[in-house]
Amino acid sequence: MSTILAVDTSTVVAVGLAAGGGIVASARIEDSRAHAEELMPLVVRVLDEAGIALADIDGLVAGVGPGPFTGLRVGVVTATTLAEVLGVPVRGACSLDAIAAAWASAGAPQEFVVASDARRKEVYWARYEASGRRLDGPHVTAPAEVPALPLAGPGAALIGDVAGPQALDAGWLAAAELPDAGLEPLYLRRPDAEVSTKIKSTLPAPKLSLRRTR
Repeated sequence: MSTILAVDTSTVVAVGLAAGGGIVASARIEDSRAHAEELMPLVVRVLDEAGIALADIDGLVAGVGPGPFTGLRVGVVTATTLAEVLGVPVRGACSLDAIAAAWASAGAPQEFVVASDARRKEVYWARYEASGRRLDGPHVTAPAEVPALPLAGPGAALIGDVAGPQALDAGWLAAAELPDAGLEPLYLRRPDAEVSTKIKSTLPAPKLSLRRTR
């Protein structure tokens, strides 16, 4: 019976644990700006409450977004580092897929959209069928460009009325057989901070002296 640990920092800090394909535990901290400080303590807490040692983990899943650059990479790096230390496999999954899986298990509509807040008056979103299979996306657009379908996810309220689960339950990241999304974080747009490619001289500009000649 495989024991899988999942972490996600695409929005808030979320940790899930599954064994034998069933969710054992999940928890999240509603803080979108303290991913680095909160993630590992939450991992330890979830494992302790489930009575499972870190050494008993058989594999890890990292939510790869989409999400903001700074927060998202914390979860991916933590999962890959833990996997290397433990000598177990690690894979990535689209964070929106986990929300879709949760709604599908409870009886989702024929088609629906899962969305999260991308800031800058935009949302990340993907379109799904009732089984939870992704049909389109993920994308980042203005809310007005999202298809007019039933909505779920932490950014759904930015688009319209919410019909499905709003929060990501990381237990579904651990338990559901979600498509492997690789371990490259889904930023979907360039990060806010970029290294300048312009070369700046540290030497003072030369002073020009004009001499009038006859």
